[in-house]
Amino acid sequence: MRLIPVTQWNDHHAWPPQGGLRHLIFHANTNGFDTCVRRVGRRVLIDEAAFFVWADAQNGEGKSHA
Repeated sequence: MRLIPVTQWNDHHAWPPQGGLRHLIFHANTNGFDTCVRRVGRRVLIDEAAFFVWADAQNGEGKSHA
């Protein structure tokens, strides 16, 4: 598991931009993004692996389209 501070996310990944990430964090309790967020004191960290699992789920990955 790699935890990336929000301010350094774009050093590792182009998407989402920092503002978009902050929007996801702000609404984490309603959009399911809370599974990706770790808070240590005042620092907000993103669990990189959990982020991509969450992103795939948002895209309908693994859902039956029958």
